Amino acid sequence: MRRPALSREPVTVLIVPGLREHVPDHWQTLLAQQLERVRTVPPLERDKLSCAARVAAIETEVQRIDGPVVIVAHSAGAIMVAHWAMRATRPIHGALLAAPADLETPLPPGYPERETLRAQGWLPIPRGRLPFRSIVAASTNDPLARLDRVAGMAADWGSRLEDVGAAGHLNPASGFGEWPRAMALLEELEGVVA
Repeated sequence: MRRPALSREPVTVLIVPGLREHVPDHWQTLLAQQLERVRTVPPLERDKLSCAARVAAIETEVQRIDGPVVIVAHSAGAIMVAHWAMRATRPIHGALLAAPADLETPLPPGYPERETLRAQGWLPIPRGRLPFRSIVAASTNDPLARLDRVAGMAADWGSRLEDVGAAGHLNPASGFGEWPRAMALLEELEGVVA
């Protein structure tokens, strides 16, 4: 696929957290601090598990941004972006989808049950091709998704799969903190974005 010409306008990065929102030492939070033009989808006060409410929150933030947008999503945030992309009204330049959670298989204790996720509109996970360039970063030992399942999502979405090795769920519990590779993957999507 031919890469579109880089925009002359500055890119805004939109951070889309997972179900557990942001924590100060999460790599998305640390990445946002390094970027000049960045917005974050705010936490929901109500309907926290509603996929439709989270998709609407993404759409609201995308519509507020002037110029090109690159989304950086983590965990269930990546699944939210897949749902949003099927209904998006505004094109974006690309997305980094890190450690997508496989919500179709049982999750570890402390996470919502599949029946709850299905009732809240998360399932099935959208498998249509995304209408923008995307990179899916996947770990070989993610407790929320087997690599083969994430590779299948990436293939269905038309995303480039980036195997990041044994990185757990790319969250503070797995030792991330800072994740410098995220900036390099952003640059691959749109050149220098900081």
